[in-house]
Amino acid sequence: MIDKKSVRQQIDATDEKLLALVNERLQLAKTIGEIKSREELATLDPKREQEVLDHLRRFNTGPLTEDGLRNIFREIISAARQVQRPLSVAFLGPEATFTHLAAIKKFGRSTLFKPLPTIPEVFISVEKGNQHLGVVPIENSTEGVVNETLDQFVDTKLQVCGEIYLEISHDLISRSGQAQDIEIIYTHPHAHGQCRQWLQRHLPQIPVLEVSSTGLAAQKAAHNPNSAAIASGFAASLYELRVVESRIEDHRENATHFFIMGPYTPGATGADKTSIIFAVNDAPGALYTMLRPLADRGINMTRIVSRPMKTVAWRYLFFVDLDGHREEPALGDCLREMEAMSAFFKILGSFPRAEAVEKIS
Repeated sequence: MIDKKSVRQQIDATDEKLLALVNERLQLAKTIGEIKSREELATLDPKREQEVLDHLRRFNTGPLTEDGLRNIFREIISAARQVQRPLSVAFLGPEATFTHLAAIKKFGRSTLFKPLPTIPEVFISVEKGNQHLGVVPIENSTEGVVNETLDQFVDTKLQVCGEIYLEISHDLISRSGQAQDIEIIYTHPHAHGQCRQWLQRHLPQIPVLEVSSTGLAAQKAAHNPNSAAIASGFAASLYELRVVESRIEDHRENATHFFIMGPYTPGATGADKTSIIFAVNDAPGALYTMLRPLADRGINMTRIVSRPMKTVAWRYLFFVDLDGHREEPALGDCLREMEAMSAFFKILGSFPRAEAVEKIS
């Protein structure tokens, strides 16, 4: 019979081999980084990173799951970027917000992360070149679009260069982990809206104070023993809080869509999306006419959201996501036709389409 000690010795020997192979891979990545630097190419290469994951999936015979494979190699790729040229990413902070967690899921923990207190400050920091990229929330499946993010995209020169969908799961967390100690609950307005029914059923007499982020809510709960926060389990571990109740969101199928923005648009991968903003002239059927080129060419529109135009009363901007890349002939022709008939038109960017909703764990 195989004993536990001998199996652990085999595990240790295997780990040593893995470590040697990872370091060998990083040396190769460092060489690639030198070539990129010589050719003045960006460190981040979404198309190549997707090719790496697709290649590995074909060779994965298990028991490693697809999620496990993606998580492991995301961190290896993150470490590879670090030895090439450190990548700096701004996000809507403080630490332990869902935007922070989305940034980690997208870029790995070897990335240099910069928390900033507001969405406009994330845009400004990336525009100034203080960080290479920024991560901001664009829409939640329960609470709808994040208007502040939409407004920033109207004037910025930055491009959308990626996206991530993250599962959103809220925990009630506090220092003691006991419901009877709670006298006030801190939370972000969106988190409050997503947990409103649970709070009314279980803690109807406890006042809720809305703050600018779930991370800040956790910070406040960490300093006040008679308070709690609605935040993620990630926030609980970071701020040394205990879970009073887990998964208190009213709808379990809850996810937030985040945009990654930066100064460039990635090349086509064959599985891309394009985001645009436009305004139509004040005339009957103007929106129908504007969208007709999409239908004529069989281009799928995955999202359309309207937002008041701040410079003209009772006029609206439309934010639209389309399948395809702006470099593809059919979509490129369509965008030029739409621009010619619009009162305002802007391509926010083309970027690789997110494969699936990332799990929070």
